Amino acid sequence: MIDLSIARITRIAIAMGVAGVLIVFAMRGVRDATGFLVGAVLSLISIRSWFKLAGAIGASDELPGAGAVAFLILRYGLIAGAVYVMINVLHSSPGILILGLLVSFAAVLVELAFGQMASKQKTL
Repeated sequence: MIDLSIARITRIAIAMGVAGVLIVFAMRGVRDATGFLVGAVLSLISIRSWFKLAGAIGASDELPGAGAVAFLILRYGLIAGAVYVMINVLHSSPGILILGLLVSFAAVLVELAFGQMASKQKTL
């Protein structure tokens, strides 16, 4: 079984976010770099809230409180509002913003690959 490290996923996501901002800034300028940064930050906040919810469910047999559920539902509205502002006010590219939103997903994939390699090392 592969054990995922939440701390390592967070570090990977932050490193990918910083690298992405620098690359986008060099290639597309400040507006798109800001869009990527906002997407990456929203992605990181989103995945941290999922980790927190999973931890709360795993720690007890009780379901999380109404506040946690409300936040999980409302965050999609908050993300949509931030995306709207970034595209229409700052004129950031929608594609770059979406790439930023995928940073945490990519970090989880990297962590899964890392875990897979580590588990294969243990069996050798």
